[in-house]
Amino acid sequence: MLRWILGGREAQGTVEKSAALFIGEEQPKNCFTEMQVLKGHFDIVRFLVQIDDLRFASAGDDGLVLIWNVETGDCLFALRGHTQQITAMTSYTFIRGGTAHTALITASSDRTLSLWDPDSGNRVQNISDLQSSVKCLLVLAHLDVWLSGGNELCVWNRDLELRCKMVHHSDAGISAMVELPKNFIAAAMDKEIVIFKLNLSGSDIAVMAMRHLADHHDTIRSLIHINDGLFASGSHIGELIIWDSVDWTIQAYEHILWEEPARDSQSEFKLNHQKQIERSIQHMSSDGEYIVAAVGSGLYVYNVLMKSVVAYRRTAHDSNILHTMLQQDSLMSCSEDGSVRMWELQDLPLPAEPASSGFFGMFGTFGRSSKQTGPPAKKIPEVPGLRSLELIGDLIGHSGAVQMFLSFKDKGLVTCSTDQLLIVWKDGELQSQLRSLAVFQKLEENQGL
Repeated sequence: MLRWILGGREAQGTVEKSAALFIGEEQPKNCFTEMQVLKGHFDIVRFLVQIDDLRFASAGDDGLVLIWNVETGDCLFALRGHTQQITAMTSYTFIRGGTAHTALITASSDRTLSLWDPDSGNRVQNISDLQSSVKCLLVLAHLDVWLSGGNELCVWNRDLELRCKMVHHSDAGISAMVELPKNFIAAAMDKEIVIFKLNLSGSDIAVMAMRHLADHHDTIRSLIHINDGLFASGSHIGELIIWDSVDWTIQAYEHILWEEPARDSQSEFKLNHQKQIERSIQHMSSDGEYIVAAVGSGLYVYNVLMKSVVAYRRTAHDSNILHTMLQQDSLMSCSEDGSVRMWELQDLPLPAEPASSGFFGMFGTFGRSSKQTGPPAKKIPEVPGLRSLELIGDLIGHSGAVQMFLSFKDKGLVTCSTDQLLIVWKDGELQSQLRSLAVFQKLEENQGL
């Protein structure tokens, strides 16, 4: 069993695996040595949302929303009502009567929005007259409202009552949103970022489009909040832009490229012929100081404050990376290859793999960087503080693409996949201690009788 959980695996399809990414059964820095498989979905599971310290919700293409207990693995409620796949889901915590309440909001391809009570499993409210399906949701806790984005931008209160609406007269709907200071919102719409302002007048709310940022040349795939002063966007062709959250100016721009050797008719590498490959920025995450970007099957870590590359690995998975997470000096990633990988930032004793010099100018150049005109760099430029990104754990349990994961810290890590399963990965040593403690407590109770 342990070999199946942690051991190596053959590459899926025609993807080649790098020998540097093989990791044996001995993974001393990987605490996740136990797993619990959760079944309940009948199609791809795409979304995981934390409700509180013990509960989370899962949703996907079967239209079901399931509420789980992460410690026991019990399915507490099955929320039924949507007739098509779930397209967005989020939780919404508010204060009512001096007590905190958490609601769950879901959107579906059936053009409905639903408000759920995860404590009872009841659907509190449902909206079914939307013009199009909702692609993203954003909670504005300080205004006690939340937004839905698609072909129309809607503002709702905690009871799912519509406060205002703006319809977009274009085919490009809103695919992602982030909150900015002073009641501004940044929304990704195809190749553009649109800045919206929420104007409040008494109990009335109005939405106005303030500016269109048309600096990307292809579809924006990722839009994230970094800190109070910065947000970032990444495109399908590898453009990464760091924006000022107040005046919306570009603080850094880079078109991420690298060189990949071409193959001849005999499938052998031609080392003397290189071609530049553009990779889509599938996902980004940030802790306010660092950004990790999933670019194709590679990972890149940036120090936002120092405006420098911290570490990178051009091939971190066998297929495209779908989700990432930063944790102090480590990070996690999951991929279409079915694996979840744990990485550690380590001091770099030797030169790392080659990369184009244009990449390392990313945070050093303000405004739009110029394209390279010279030959590809053969060695890594001198970059102070550059570290290596070392594989320390490989969680193998899913048979399909891992869509995302959710961390409950010492209670475990939850993953969801196209194989219709959820897996709760647990710290084996901690679980063993808890079981021993439970046995001792039981013995003491029996002796007390």
